[in-house]
Amino acid sequence: MKALIRSFSELTQEALAGWNRFWFTPQTPYTLAFMRILVGLMLFYTHLVWALDLTSFLGAESWVSRPAWDAVNVDAYVWSYLWLVQSPAVLWGLHVVALCVFALLTIGYRARLMAVLAWFIAINYCHRLTGALFGLDQINVMLVMYLMLGENGAAYSVDWFRQLRRSSRPRDSVEPTATVGTNIAIRLIQIHLCLVYFFGGIAKMHGTAWWDGSATWMAVANYEYQSLDMTWLGHYPLLTAFLTHVTMLWEAYYCFLVWPRVTRPVVLFVAVCVHVGIAVSLGMATFGLVMLIANMAFVSPHITRRLVPWWHKSGSSNLPIADVGTA
Repeated sequence: MKALIRSFSELTQEALAGWNRFWFTPQTPYTLAFMRILVGLMLFYTHLVWALDLTSFLGAESWVSRPAWDAVNVDAYVWSYLWLVQSPAVLWGLHVVALCVFALLTIGYRARLMAVLAWFIAINYCHRLTGALFGLDQINVMLVMYLMLGENGAAYSVDWFRQLRRSSRPRDSVEPTATVGTNIAIRLIQIHLCLVYFFGGIAKMHGTAWWDGSATWMAVANYEYQSLDMTWLGHYPLLTAFLTHVTMLWEAYYCFLVWPRVTRPVVLFVAVCVHVGIAVSLGMATFGLVMLIANMAFVSPHITRRLVPWWHKSGSSNLPIADVGTA
């Protein structure tokens, strides 16, 4: 009995130690900071698009009227400051301010503050634009929300360059500080992404087209989304069935296979193939790109530092770096 209690106690201690390592190991900000640049560019681009016909989307006489908007959101409390704007001049002014915030987030000027403002602005646009939103907008908001929690401006940013200028040490010897907040931000992106894929895979399993192998063909043959003629796949039913089943199983099992070091490269490689395929074949370039940005959360900051060696002469680092793939 004592041996059983001792084993249970040791197992509990190991589990708690693993939990603490997973969440509270300080992580350097290279990956999070590089993701900030890409998320900021994506936010800037997607909101710049609204300017093509801003008043039709967001004006007082917009395509989606307030009664229609209220009818869609009758069971949920959804608010947006954009409903308070009636003047086109004020609307344009606020839109320019929003674009400036996204630009400042991209270059990393007052990055932590800009991440908070960018999240607030982006979610208000989402609430206002009911009926004109897609998965791209949801992933944008998800990523910028978690950027707020970490030191996203501690590398590859104006804030970082200003710190380097104030330092009397050589630039290649100054390293950003590894923090717990950065690790928590990365972990939350990882977990959220796993949930997105898991429920997406489970939803696909409810459709017969994913089981009989015809879903890929139905997608590439749909002229509404077709940006590249892939109808030649119709001559190869075994290939379309293979692509269909691989996509469904990869999505459903992503959350299990992306954590082990052995399977993680394969899972991320398939992610690149799937989302590049979506971008090229189905005309969803921005959605494919934003999903690849989210997948970057599983790239070690050590690897990011070596691939993006801004202001550094060597790719090595002696600072403690959390392994993004193990608990």
